[in-house]
Amino acid sequence: MLLWVTGIYFCVIWMLSAVINRRAASNDAFFMGTRRSPWYAVAIGALGDSISGVTFVSAPGMVGSQDMTYMQMVLGFVPGYALVAFLLLPLYYRINMASIYAWLGVRFGGCAYRTGSLFFLLSRMVGTASKLYLIILVFQTLAFDGMGIPFWLTTAVLIGAIWLYTRRGGMRTIVWTDVLQTACLIAALLLIIRQTAVLLDLSPCEAVCAVIHDRHARIFEFADWRTPQNFFKQFFSGMFIVVVMTGLDQNMMQKNLTCRSLREAQRNMLAYGAGFVPLNLLFLSLGVLLLQFAGRYGVQLPPESDRWLPLLASRHLGMAAFACFTVGIVASSFTNADSALTAMTTSACVDLLHTDAMPERKAVRVRQGLHLLMSLLLLLSVLLFRHLGSGNILTAVYTAASYTYGPLLGMYAFGLLTRRRINDRYAPCVCIAAPLLCLLCDRLLLQIANYHAGYEILLLNGLLTMLGLWGISRKNDKPVP
Repeated sequence: MLLWVTGIYFCVIWMLSAVINRRAASNDAFFMGTRRSPWYAVAIGALGDSISGVTFVSAPGMVGSQDMTYMQMVLGFVPGYALVAFLLLPLYYRINMASIYAWLGVRFGGCAYRTGSLFFLLSRMVGTASKLYLIILVFQTLAFDGMGIPFWLTTAVLIGAIWLYTRRGGMRTIVWTDVLQTACLIAALLLIIRQTAVLLDLSPCEAVCAVIHDRHARIFEFADWRTPQNFFKQFFSGMFIVVVMTGLDQNMMQKNLTCRSLREAQRNMLAYGAGFVPLNLLFLSLGVLLLQFAGRYGVQLPPESDRWLPLLASRHLGMAAFACFTVGIVASSFTNADSALTAMTTSACVDLLHTDAMPERKAVRVRQGLHLLMSLLLLLSVLLFRHLGSGNILTAVYTAASYTYGPLLGMYAFGLLTRRRINDRYAPCVCIAAPLLCLLCDRLLLQIANYHAGYEILLLNGLLTMLGLWGISRKNDKPVP
C-alpha cells in the first residue's frame, strides 16, 4: 500500500506542476513566482511547509517525555510571526530582491552578505536532510527493507521526484502544489485522530475530555527553571526561533515575496501563524490518544518516540489509518523539501553567483545546473545524516537551528538596532566564533551547574554575534541603508 499511495500521490503532484508550467519558466518565475501569488494560497502552503514530515511523525511522540509542554513554544511562535510581518517583511519588500540576504550586502558589505547566505545554506541543508532522513527511515521500516530496496535508492528516488516537478517552475509551482499537499496533510491527521478515538470507543466530545484529563496533558511548566521545558525558556525561544527560522530564512520568506503586495504578505503571515497553534495542538492530542490506545491494548511502544505513530498506524489502527498516515508523511515531506530545494538554489544563484547580472538564457542554464547540484548535495546529506539520527528528530532540528541561525539573528539585530559600520572582512570570523563559544558555554554549564541549556542557546548565539560585530565596528555619521 505504501508504494501505491506514494506513486499515485506523486503522479497527481507532477500533473499539477505540468499544468502550471506549460511554458518554459523564467528565472523570475522560478525565484519569485512572478509576484502574483494569492496570499491565502501562500499561507496554506507555508503551514504545510512548517509542519513537515518530522512534526507529523515526531510531535505525537513528544508527549511521552515532555507531556504537551511543546505548546509553550508554539504559543511563543505567535508574537514571532507578528514581528516578522511588521518588522522584516517591509524591509524585504523595500529592497525588492529575490534573496532576503541582499539587505546584509546593502547594510554591511559583500563578506557579510555571502556569510549570511552560506549560513542559510548550511542551516537549510542540515534541517532538510534530517527531516528527509526520518521520513525515508519510516518508508524503509514499513515497506522497502522487506522488498530488498536499499536506503540510498529510496532516498535517490524521493529526491529525484522532488527535483522533477520543481526544476522548471520553482516557486510558481510550489505555491500551488503545497496547497494540495497541506490539505492532504491536515485531512490525514484528522482521519487518524478519528480512527484512534473510534478504537478507544470515544465520541468526539469524549475524546476531547480524555485528552484534557490525561496526565500527559500538562502544558505549562513554571516550577523548575533548570529544565528545558520551563515556560519562559520555551516561550521566548519559540518567538525568536520563528524570527530566525521564518523571518531570516530564504525558504520561508521566498514564498511570502511572491505575494502581490506587502499588505497581502503580512495578511498571509498572520493567518499562517494563527493556524499553527491549533494544528500543533491536534498533533499533541493525537500523541495522548496513542498512549491511551497503547495502554488499553497492551502495545509495547519502542523507546524511540519517532517510531510510535508509524508502528501503531501500520499494525494496530487499521488499513484506513495506515493509508492516511502514508498520505500525511508523503505530503508533509514533499511540502518541506521542495521549497527548501528551490530556496537553496535561489540563494546560490542570486547571492553567490549573481545570476541577476547575467543574460537571461545563461542565467537559466546556471540555475538549472545549480538546482541539480543542490539535489545531489541533499542526497549526500541524507545519507550522512543516517548515522547521526536518534531520539526525537524535531528536538534535534530546533537544537541545530539554535547554533546555525544564531549568527543570522545577530547580524540582522545589529544592523537594525545600531547605526555602526563594521569591518566587513571580519564578519565571517565573528559568525563562526559565536556558535563555537555557545557550544563551549553549553558544556560548561552542564558540568558546573548541572544546567541543561535549551533553545535559549539561540539568544546567546545572537548576542555573542552582536558583541563581536560591535568589536569590529566604528561610528557612522552617514545615513544607514
